[in-house]
Amino acid sequence: MSDFEFITYEIDAGRARITFNRPEKRNALSIPLLEELNTALWEADNDKGVHCVILRGAGPCFSAGYDLTPTPNARVEGGDSTRTYRDGGIYADPTIDDDIWRLERGQRLRMTLFDMHKPTIAQVHGYCIAGGTDIALLCDMVIVADDATIGFPPARDLGSLPNQMWLYHCGPQWTKRLLLTGDTITGAEAPLIGFAMKSVPADMLEAEVEGLADRLAKIDPDLLSSNKRIVNLGMELMGARTLQRLAAENDGRAHLAPGTAAFRQNAKEKGLKAALQARDADFGDGRARVVGPEVRDADGRLVE
Repeated sequence: MSDFEFITYEIDAGRARITFNRPEKRNALSIPLLEELNTALWEADNDKGVHCVILRGAGPCFSAGYDLTPTPNARVEGGDSTRTYRDGGIYADPTIDDDIWRLERGQRLRMTLFDMHKPTIAQVHGYCIAGGTDIALLCDMVIVADDATIGFPPARDLGSLPNQMWLYHCGPQWTKRLLLTGDTITGAEAPLIGFAMKSVPADMLEAEVEGLADRLAKIDPDLLSSNKRIVNLGMELMGARTLQRLAAENDGRAHLAPGTAAFRQNAKEKGLKAALQARDADFGDGRARVVGPEVRDADGRLVE
């Protein structure tokens, strides 16, 4: 499969490697990229020679989140400019159902990671922010670089999370601590709260992931499937899949908040970069500390 534009896909030694390939956009997750990811994941799941999937990002980071770049206001078919569609991009005045419909579409594309039979490993380096965390937490195992940056800053003013696997990995208190503030943690801290299975020095990340894939390649794929799926079914019995559906609905509701409207207006008037800078200005370095007191200087930065 070589006709992808936004990802790369390769098979080697019993594993499929899928790489987000928009390094110039910090691997921002557009719908076209998620559609390609969905296709590649099902291809890997269908290939009986594949034992596991490694998911990673090209360039300096795993993914800095969802693509917020405005798209055309309407999709037009047959030259009829009076017909618009829910997937037309940034609407001037979308209904809440339009918004939820689009959020659910993106969620269906991501949920393949949870639903597919083959185990998946997220290989996380650099930024794993916002939508990047949605992708990572749907994987079966997450291995991160010590110096990675992980969090969901858009929870400060862009809505709620359209996926909600944080609760099942990190528990209610750390989920609230990070999502109520939009603060981030380091890769080295991620295993301490359950976001990741483990962290390693950045220069050892690839070898660590490939070593795990080597061990998975020794196991019958049908057995891998059985052992993955019983765990995921257990999470479903704890409500995991239903909560994902509710997360999309809840994000649509959160998009009606005055703070979200203010951010969008600011982005429209001053540009997206300026709006993001204004959002984060009062949060200093934007970091939480997992172990020990959070002592900050006058600029809001953690004091080591």
